Amino acid sequence: MSYIENDFLLDNKVAVQLYEKYAKDCPIFDYHCHLSEYQIYENKEFSNIYEIWLKGDHYKWRLMRHYGVKEDLITGNASDKEKFVTYCKVLSTAFGNPLYHWSQLELKQYFHCDLQINEENADKIWDYCNDYIKSHHINPQYLIEISNVKAIFTTNEISDDLEIFNQIKKKNFSFKVLPAFRADKILNIDANNYLDSIHQLGDIKNFEELLKEVENRLQNFIKVGCLASDMALESIYEVPSYYDAKLVFEKRLNGEPINEKEARIYKGYFTYFLFGLYSKYGITSELHIGAKRNNNTKMFKQLGPDSGFDSIASDHDCIHLLSKLMDRLNSEGHLPKMIIFNLNPKMNAEITTLIGCFEDETQKGKIQHGAAWWYLDNYDGINAQMRNLAATGHIATFIGMLTDSRSFLSYSRHQYFRRILCNYFGELVEKHQIENNLEHIGKVIKDISFDNAVNYFNLKL
Repeated sequence: MSYIENDFLLDNKVAVQLYEKYAKDCPIFDYHCHLSEYQIYENKEFSNIYEIWLKGDHYKWRLMRHYGVKEDLITGNASDKEKFVTYCKVLSTAFGNPLYHWSQLELKQYFHCDLQINEENADKIWDYCNDYIKSHHINPQYLIEISNVKAIFTTNEISDDLEIFNQIKKKNFSFKVLPAFRADKILNIDANNYLDSIHQLGDIKNFEELLKEVENRLQNFIKVGCLASDMALESIYEVPSYYDAKLVFEKRLNGEPINEKEARIYKGYFTYFLFGLYSKYGITSELHIGAKRNNNTKMFKQLGPDSGFDSIASDHDCIHLLSKLMDRLNSEGHLPKMIIFNLNPKMNAEITTLIGCFEDETQKGKIQHGAAWWYLDNYDGINAQMRNLAATGHIATFIGMLTDSRSFLSYSRHQYFRRILCNYFGELVEKHQIENNLEHIGKVIKDISFDNAVNYFNLKL
C-alpha cells in the first residue's frame, strides 16, 4: 500500500486542520505552464498511462538517466509499457527526489490507486490505470476539471497562431485558457536558427521594423486575453544604447557572424525593450533566471531542448545587473509587475530583499519572488523560498504555486505545495511564534493558494 495518507507532510494537528479546512479544496490558478493549447482544444482521450504520465516529461527522463537506463527505454523505440515498468523500478529507490512524492500523489489523486510504485507492482498499476482511463474516458478536460483548475496560462512563442484560443473559448470549458507572450526566440540572437525565427515574423528589414512587429504581436496576444509574458535568461545584461543594439541586429540580419560581446549588447537592449513594452500594456513579466541550458551537445542534437540536460547556473553578477535594470525601468516609470523565479538557491535572500526595493502602492506584492522553481520545487526548496519570503518580505502577498509542466497530472504539485505551506504555518503555531487564530491564518492560506493570483492578474473567473 502507498505511504500517502491524509496527514502526508503534515507534522502536527494544526497543520492538518489548516490543510483540510482552508487549502485542500481551493481552486487552482495555473499562471505558468507548458501545456499544449492544441491538446486542450482537441481533448482526445488518452490511450494509456505512459502517454499521460511519462511522455514528454523530462523530469522523469532525467531521473531514469541517473539510474543508468538506456535511452531507448526513455525516449527511444521501446514500447510504452517497457518504459513505464522501467520508470516504476527507478522510482522505487529515488528517496528524497520530489518525483518519489509527486508520482505517488498523481497515482492516488487521479486514479485512486494506493499501490506502491515499484517494479513488483508495475504490471498491476499499468493494467489498473489503463482500465481506469478507458472506463472514465480520461482526457485533458477531465483532468483539468477534476483538479479544480479555473485558469491556465500556456506559454506561447511570439509567432504562434492565436486563433486556437478563440476556438477554445467556444468550447465553454469551466476554466479559462490564455496565452502568455514569450519572445525568447527573438531575444536569443546567437542561436543557430535565429534568422528563421525572425523570418516567421515577416519581411523584417531593420531594427525599427523588428521592434514595431514585436509590439504588434503583443497587441494580438492581448486581444485573445493575454495577461502575462514569460522570459528565460541565463544572464542579466547591461543596457546599451539603441544604436549599438541596432548595429548588432542588422549585422546578424545580413547573415554576418556576431561575437559574444555583440550578442550581450543586443540581448541587453532587447530585454529592456520588452520590459518597457510589458509595462506599457499592463502585462505581468514572469522572469526565469539561473538556468544553464542544453549542457549536453550530443543529446541536444539528438533530442533538442527541454529534454533533461539543463542545470543550475552560478549567479555571476546577476543580482547587481538585475537591480540596475529594475532601477532604470522604475526611474523611467516603465517597471512592470514582475514575478522573478530563480533556479540558484543561493539567490533566494538576494531576490526577496531586492523585490522589496521596488514595491509600490499600485499593486499589493507588485514584484513577486516566484514559487520554488524546477530543481528547487521540492520539500526543502519550497520551505527555503517561503522562509526567506516571510523573513524579509510579506508572505501574505505571495501568489503561490504554479505547475510549470507539460503534464496534465502535474496539478498534484499544488497539493504537495499546499501541504508544505500548511505545515509551515502549523509549526509556527505549535512553537508559539504566531497567534493561534486558525481562521485568520486560514485566510492567508486561501489567499496564497488561489485568491492572491486572481487579484494579481485581475482576471474575472
